[in-house]
Amino acid sequence: MRSPITFSRAVADRFPQVMPGVLICITVALAATFIADHYGGPTLLYALLFGMALHFLSEEGRSVAGIEFAARPILRFGVALLGVRITVEQVTSLGSGPIVIVVAGVVLTILMGVLLARLMGLHREIGLLTGGAVAICGASAALALSAVMPKNDNSERNTILTVVGVTTLSTAAMVIYPLITSVLSFTDQQAGVFLGGTIHDVAQVVGAGYMISEEAGDVSTFVKLMRVAMLVPVVICFILLFRKSERSEVQSRTPKLPGFLVAFVLLVIINSLGVIPASVGDSMTDLSRWCLVTAIAALGIKTSFQKLAVVGWKPVILMLAETLFLLGLVLAFILFGVVSL
Repeated sequence: MRSPITFSRAVADRFPQVMPGVLICITVALAATFIADHYGGPTLLYALLFGMALHFLSEEGRSVAGIEFAARPILRFGVALLGVRITVEQVTSLGSGPIVIVVAGVVLTILMGVLLARLMGLHREIGLLTGGAVAICGASAALALSAVMPKNDNSERNTILTVVGVTTLSTAAMVIYPLITSVLSFTDQQAGVFLGGTIHDVAQVVGAGYMISEEAGDVSTFVKLMRVAMLVPVVICFILLFRKSERSEVQSRTPKLPGFLVAFVLLVIINSLGVIPASVGDSMTDLSRWCLVTAIAALGIKTSFQKLAVVGWKPVILMLAETLFLLGLVLAFILFGVVSL
């Protein structure tokens, strides 16, 4: 085991190597955030597109190490900080009905993703990745799940495609889904459960919910956070599912939980105890968002439009089908009174 002095020296030696690339990713994140704040639109999608325009930086040069650092450690740190937005009380406050909808929606959507991927001749991994992203929390889930999945020549391309797809679909849903609740004459609570249970990304859920009413916005946010909380058991299931890819039998028998997942769970527990001041929680949430935008920018820089074009339309159709499946499932739960709300 390395001593603290040795570790500090290793960090100090690595800092100059990663700083140029990290600064580039932060600059892209700042530009994407500025455009989104002033002209509207999804920040993550802007970060992806701006990053792709700088793809040449990932091929060689001083910025490569920093781009890799932003795409992995910074990504995992940002995912871990998502835990500060969730408490156990939030998960249980709406009763058993929304919990049943959330759990069923997550499990069945992921299974549907695997089934559809097989029917379409795609690899199981992309079915799991897209199904998890659609079922849980969009781009954040895609990044977290890809972090524990086996790495191959197509893994980063699949991740970036999933992020682009779910972000685009989530943005469209933010506009279309409130219209569906109006046509079906949903109550504010039903509308909140519907929006929180179907839209992929947290920001779009909040935007759609508060378009209807304050109550619908509150309910949709809570339901969405329940879906985010499902990230922990799903990541654990993915670790167990892919443990055969570990290098040694000892590792495969006793798979280690990633540090970011342990940190996520600890933050949920600590936040549930109410010991995190509101100002600190807000700051950690903002830091998480910046980390994720920076990581998305890095993934965008590492991916080219040509590589995405090679994928074809099947993964896009797969994500659209998973989205429609989740939409129909949640509608069925609400309209046919499968669970009481």
